[in-house]
Amino acid sequence: MFQPPNVLEIAAAVRERRTLAREVTDEALSRIARFQEQFHLFTAILPEIARQQAKTVDARVLAGDNLPLAGVPFAVKDLIDVAGVPTTCGSRAFTNHKALADATVVKKLVDAGAVLLGKLNMHECAFGFTGENATFGNCPNPWNPERIAGGSSSGSAVAVAVGICGFTLGSDTGGSIRMPAALCNLVGLKPTYGRVSRAGVMPLSWTLDHVGPIARTAEETAVILAAMAGGDRLDESSSLVEVPDYAAELSREIRGVKVGVPQNWFFESLQPEVAQAVTAAVDRLVALGAKRVKVTMPHMAEVLGAHRAIIFPEAASAFEPYLRDRPEDFSVDIRTLLQGGHFIPAVDYLRGQRVRRVVRREWAKEFARIDCLATPSAATVATRFGQSTVELPGGNTPLLNAYLDMTMPFNLSGQPALTVPCGFSNDNLPIGLQLVGAPFNEATLLRVAHQYQQDTDWHHRQPPVG
Repeated sequence: MFQPPNVLEIAAAVRERRTLAREVTDEALSRIARFQEQFHLFTAILPEIARQQAKTVDARVLAGDNLPLAGVPFAVKDLIDVAGVPTTCGSRAFTNHKALADATVVKKLVDAGAVLLGKLNMHECAFGFTGENATFGNCPNPWNPERIAGGSSSGSAVAVAVGICGFTLGSDTGGSIRMPAALCNLVGLKPTYGRVSRAGVMPLSWTLDHVGPIARTAEETAVILAAMAGGDRLDESSSLVEVPDYAAELSREIRGVKVGVPQNWFFESLQPEVAQAVTAAVDRLVALGAKRVKVTMPHMAEVLGAHRAIIFPEAASAFEPYLRDRPEDFSVDIRTLLQGGHFIPAVDYLRGQRVRRVVRREWAKEFARIDCLATPSAATVATRFGQSTVELPGGNTPLLNAYLDMTMPFNLSGQPALTVPCGFSNDNLPIGLQLVGAPFNEATLLRVAHQYQQDTDWHHRQPPVG
């Protein structure tokens, strides 16, 4: 049986010279060749860059460099710049838009020894949640190719799920890391706003965008986050808050950790199998010593309204020159969404920003009582391509709400949020548990998720693709 790449095991093997980064890279490139046509994973495959980076890693290891990600194959969502390669943002509008330099996150990860394989497919302009893409092809879910992989970081999730990459990078403006990770049985982390530089990352919404990793385990994610986090003079929104040693915290037991379980909004209308799996996951955390604390999250309806009042005008502003000069290069649905931002009154945008301040203040009171919040990552498992609604206990629900109502609030608040595998439906489709922390408290989320994964085996299950 194929063993998927493990970030820590690969890095240790390369550092100890039990294998070469070049060998790991060749194996990853061979798996791209195997799965690309079926899953439409990559918008650009970069074998020459990958092999040169692998050669450099082997030389650095031989010279005595201690590289935390030595030889680990990774790839990035195609809104993250790689020098000399088009940053398409999943759209025909940008197929000739070559980057002049690597994004800061790419530079940091390559400096840590990771090897870049290419650019990954995504929902066009990161403005969608299904992973459907008319230009580069749809990314099907490896657990069932008739189902969506989630978006907008669809290729980022599938490339890890089918065992090509040890980890990938995605972006998250309303759930676009966490949702595809949850639907593909992976760990996906949206760090605190400002924790990771966005320099060299094409924006959708400047005040809502986050960049983060997708991997199989919280343990791997801790090492990846440490390598990519930190302030950056090229990104004025990045934070100078010190980056802790996330991995050092993982082994601490979670006895006494206060896990907040919201009594409103998040558990009101879930697919029964999702409700059962997430409730069982919280019960497991309690069995490990955590304390369950009931909380009420205020202003939830206002949160979603504020998010939409902000994302639409910011997206319209970000893409305005391209919409003006060549609107026909965008697919009809994305063009409609982007143009819609021109019709949001400034007073509504400003009201959304005021709601954000109120939410942060009021939610801080709830998080003063708890160490993390536990919710479902989505109200449903992966749905079929072309599906627009799903039947939930509360009635027939638009997919936008079924998927994003769980994740979108924490883009507005800017808090760190992580999804971790917690079960499967009767149709063998993954279910995710979302953990949310106070700003810059990624360490607690990773620790809780790691202890949960040490006690469960959901993340060991592999999709039926070989």
